Amino acid sequence: MNNKNTGMIATIATALLCGCPGLFALCWGSIAAVASFMPGANININGSSDPRTALLSGLGSVCAGVLLVAIPVAVGFIMLRKKPEATGVDSPAA
Repeated sequence: MNNKNTGMIATIATALLCGCPGLFALCWGSIAAVASFMPGANININGSSDPRTALLSGLGSVCAGVLLVAIPVAVGFIMLRKKPEATGVDSPAA
């Protein structure tokens, strides 16, 4: 296996293990944050019906989702970028 294949496998693995839960966290967090502003909404976050709890858990989930989505992007950029080639000339001039 060369570095290109390893980089592709690492990118796909992080996309499945970090990217998909990150997108779910972004969606759930945005829904919870928006629901906290709706009057008369039936909110139940771990047994609490306080809109502040929904807002704080939604914003926390959005922040975590952004971090989880950024991981596959960073791994893909680092692993699949074109690395500069070494010149191979280390000896001093005669």
